Amino acid sequence: MSMKKIPMRMCTGCHEMKPKKELIRVVKTPEGEIKVDFTGKLNGRGAYICKSVECFEKAKKQKALSRAFECQITDEVYDELMKEIKKGEQ
Repeated sequence: MSMKKIPMRMCTGCHEMKPKKELIRVVKTPEGEIKVDFTGKLNGRGAYICKSVECFEKAKKQKALSRAFECQITDEVYDELMKEIKKGEQ
């Protein structure tokens, strides 16, 4: 009996491959809306970021999410991401 395969995703901040469950998913819906995906199952293009402030700051500075989704990311999305990261660090 083989072991179950763990899905790996790349963080947009540090570019490290990590298990999907350890990352926060940001999704661009088919309507063009950018949302933080808490379930990991929303329909659309996804990008992942580590649950660390350093990776968040690096991704924001490099505009990694803007490049991944080919559109401008609003401050509300960054604020929601920061809240989720701080909640995870407690």
